[in-house]
Amino acid sequence: MQFLEKHQTLFERYLEKQLMEGNPPGLYEPVNYIMQLGGKRIRPILTLIAYQVFRSDVAKALPLAYAVELFHNFSLVHDDIMDQALLRRGKKSVHAKWDINTGILSGDAMLILTYKYFMQFDQENYFASLLRVFNRTGLEVCEGQQMDMNFEKRLDVRLEEYLKMIELKTAALIGCALELGSIAAGAQPEDVAHLAAFGRNIGISFQLQDDILDTFGDPQKVGKKVGGDIVQNKKTFLVIKALEMAADSQRLRLNQLMNSTTINEAEKIATVMEIFKDLNIKALAIQAKETYQQKALAQLEAVQGGNEAKEELRMLAGALLVRNF
Repeated sequence: MQFLEKHQTLFERYLEKQLMEGNPPGLYEPVNYIMQLGGKRIRPILTLIAYQVFRSDVAKALPLAYAVELFHNFSLVHDDIMDQALLRRGKKSVHAKWDINTGILSGDAMLILTYKYFMQFDQENYFASLLRVFNRTGLEVCEGQQMDMNFEKRLDVRLEEYLKMIELKTAALIGCALELGSIAAGAQPEDVAHLAAFGRNIGISFQLQDDILDTFGDPQKVGKKVGGDIVQNKKTFLVIKALEMAADSQRLRLNQLMNSTTINEAEKIATVMEIFKDLNIKALAIQAKETYQQKALAQLEAVQGGNEAKEELRMLAGALLVRNF
């Protein structure tokens, strides 16, 4: 995947030059910290590749790609505060390293800085369209986060609600990254729409895979202990589908388990997994994941031109959705 590696290297070199300096240092040091913690850089790379589907001067899109990555990391800083998460990418989260007030304020600064980078993109005739897409997506991410928080207190979450939540919270920004890159390159509206839909469907498929791996994944490959979602009483695709299909006795037991904080963790995970196996939930989740993956690839196929870049998007999607069971 040399084409992908080229874009990754291009972005990392640009990122290294974007260290924030200013007073007070306590505002900007956390920004530099979270931006240098690593990560796959999937969203900015998607922005660059989407641009290159239609134009070859891809370096022009670097400010947009950086804006996308800034926004993504801003959302992670605030998510970690809301989730009381002490680790991010194996290191201390921002609020754990500094404090909650610093996390909130530095996160706010990151959101504002995204607009600074948008303004560095020198094709002014596309600025309004780019900003409209970004603002819409920013609100969608917030809506998805609120839905996710609401679900924690509900026993009656429906599958279509869950799919909408992950589309907004996770998939919308992936679609936005592709949408921004293609708009910036002057793509036709129908091609912009196809790439945005490709991204959203890949995002949903990716989240469904994450749900599956959390329960059925190989800990050595996934890099974490399985069953975390069960322990945290998260209403994932697996839980909602199981509640939908379960017999009355299974549904009662599953509701008891997924609304308890006192049952032994190992016993809870084992019992919930046994219900999942009885109902063939893993296979149903894989089927749903693959359905969204195929929807994504059909949207990509409909994009005109840019065959090399399109192939790289196809390969990147495949790499994201590789099975680690």
